[in-house]
Formats: sequence, C-alpha cells, structure tokens
Amino acid sequence: MTKLMPCLWFDDRIDDAIKFYTETFKDARVHVINRQAPDQPAFTAVIELAGQKFMLLNGGPRFPFTEAVSFVIDCDGQDEVDYYWNRFVENGGEESMCGWCKDQFGLSWQVVPKQLHEALGGPDRDGANRAMQAMLGMRKLIVADLQKAYAGA
Repeated sequence: MTKLMPCLWFDDRIDDAIKFYTETFKDARVHVINRQAPDQPAFTAVIELAGQKFMLLNGGPRFPFTEAVSFVIDCDGQDEVDYYWNRFVENGGEESMCGWCKDQFGLSWQVVPKQLHEALGGPDRDGANRAMQAMLGMRKLIVADLQKAYAGA
C-alpha cells in the first residue's frame, strides 16, 4: 500500500467515477473494488491514475468536493491540455479560471501545460509577469498565448 493516498468521498456514484477516471487516464489501473454484495454499488475502490493511487469511497452526500482540494495534471503541450480539459468539461463538468475546471463529480482539476511553468520560471521576469497576467485572464490555458505573452508579442 502507498504511504500517502488521497481518499475521494463520493455521494453514490463511485462506479461511474471508476469508469470515467480509468477511461480518461490512459495508464489507469483498478487495484481493488469492494462491494457489500455482488449486486450492490462499490463501497470502496483503489484506482491508480498517472502513477498516483486514489481510494474512492461511496460515502453519501455529507461531504461534497470543494476547490480547497484540487489535483494538478502536468501536461506536455496544447494537445494534452485540450484532451483533459475537454474530457472533464464536456462530460458534465464546468470551466473555471486559470486552468481550473471541475469534472462531473465536482472534483477540481488544474490542467496545466509545462510551458506555463517554463514561462513563470524563465529568466525574463517581465516576461514571466506578462505570462502570469495572460494566464489570469484564461479559462482553459492556451500554450501559444502564454508563450506570446512571455515573449512580449
């Protein structure tokens, strides 16, 4: 068992979550699904997404997800940003600002291209500030626009 593993509390849609997440993340694995009876929804499960294990719990509506916890997906370019963003938003999720969105379960994700990190950490501090200002005005992050802002174009 992994020393640290986030536990995600779902109202009653854990089976939908298992299916959605394992279809969305190409290298996903299901480690275990526990049911109280064979014909019942899953009670708990352990899945692995991008090398990170998550426990899922069918706990009822008492504790909804909030933006206080989000998961960052480090993307390599616009195609990967588009893939994750579209999977989350177009399947019942919602857009937010600065690369944040929610999936259909209300879980918050930050879909961030590595090019944003490169711009913000780049040697041109004015360029980094321009890239930051550009990012603050975006919903889905657009790599080309971040790079143009950094370059001052």
